[in-house]
Amino acid sequence: MTAPAAPRLVHRTAHIRVRVTRWQARRCYGLLRSAGDVWAWLLDSNRLRHQQGERPVTGYQALCRQLTSAGRFGELSVTGARSVLQRYSDAWFHAANRRGQAEKAGFPRRKRGLVPVRFYNGTFMIQGRRVRLPVARGQPALWVRLARPLPYPPEQVRAVTLLAEGGRLWLAVTAAVPIQQHHELDPGRVAGVDLGIIHPYAVVTQDAGLLISGRALRAESWLHRADQQARQTTAARRAPTRGQRGSRRWRRHRARLRRAEAQHRRRVHQAQHEAATQVIAFAVQRRVGTLVIGDPTGITEKDAGRVQNWRLRQWRRTHLVQALRDKAELAGIAVRLVDERGTSSTCPACQQRVSKPTGRRFHCRHCGLEGHRDLVGAANIAAKAGGGPTSVGLPTLVEHRRAGILPARRDRRRHLHDAQRRRRSCLASGHPPDDPASGGCRSPRVPDLTPGEDHATLPNRANVA
Repeated sequence: MTAPAAPRLVHRTAHIRVRVTRWQARRCYGLLRSAGDVWAWLLDSNRLRHQQGERPVTGYQALCRQLTSAGRFGELSVTGARSVLQRYSDAWFHAANRRGQAEKAGFPRRKRGLVPVRFYNGTFMIQGRRVRLPVARGQPALWVRLARPLPYPPEQVRAVTLLAEGGRLWLAVTAAVPIQQHHELDPGRVAGVDLGIIHPYAVVTQDAGLLISGRALRAESWLHRADQQARQTTAARRAPTRGQRGSRRWRRHRARLRRAEAQHRRRVHQAQHEAATQVIAFAVQRRVGTLVIGDPTGITEKDAGRVQNWRLRQWRRTHLVQALRDKAELAGIAVRLVDERGTSSTCPACQQRVSKPTGRRFHCRHCGLEGHRDLVGAANIAAKAGGGPTSVGLPTLVEHRRAGILPARRDRRRHLHDAQRRRRSCLASGHPPDDPASGGCRSPRVPDLTPGEDHATLPNRANVA
């Protein structure tokens, strides 16, 4: 009798904020600065070799042999220093491979003040929310506390990475997670996925469709942009002149900018992960075994105007594809990328080209088919892989979901935006909505939907069209 096959494992990483005391934070930043010293030592060593006409040392084993003669770097352990060597070697060979394929790529030549430090399995210890990070021999133990519980069992954790982002310390926990294989999935069932700005994901199967509204994501990006412009206008008057060193107040202002940018990225990434989770749940419920995604590569190569160019560069389409691919792999669903050119301007029923609609509604003047433009694109994408409604039109059952959380009415950015227009964003305390004493308070302004866009329903509720 043969033994059962071991489950297939995939590696996943979760970023968790670290809660530390002032002394612990000083030691953690000391480790990151020591890793930056190792990175600078590598750059200087290879630059000196290049000036002497010698070949640079880029292999991991050769770098490890060279590290033994370099001495110690603060409290950084040998394991942490070798992780920096591995990062440098990977970056160098990745750039060499891209150059070999006639692509533009630069070798690592820029020094960094803080470099992430990676610790592998067996060098760290996890006790509940506490993690002990390895340090140099003879130094006191360094324990840090996680802000939330680990999303994986401790026995599945393979590595932890200490890093600083937005002025805060984080621990990236990498674990080997077994694939949740759903045996009822049918590889022959294909679903098309169309990526977009207004709707991050539009999914079409043979009998149903899914539209995920990105109104909350667009509101977050719009408020963040307005807040960023207000901060730049305020700080421009007190910025140091050229040649002067920045004051403490100016450094604090730059730190606040980095924290705001990091918080905005986390909000958008979290909302996109939630949207990808809803897509995978929709596919598993309908036994879809293959997801076909329209590849948006090259969409930013042509000039589409100042506003549309900004929207495309704020889209984060690569993260949308990666989040969906990771969650599909964890569920045992195959993912394919196909060319999406012309999918939104082709009728899925008669295969005739139609001028691209300006709104969200698609109308075919040849056969009279009408439907949502993003669903039409998803149906054509699915048809490229042998799935989707290719002869009967679009599915009649369409579910609507929402990604992310709309900014609260008491969001600071809304108050700043409303103050510029001399109006209030929330009701005065103790006054009903229709009371004249409320000072003419009006509801907060959120970017309006484009003409013809579907209104998203509340989270976790289906809207059957």
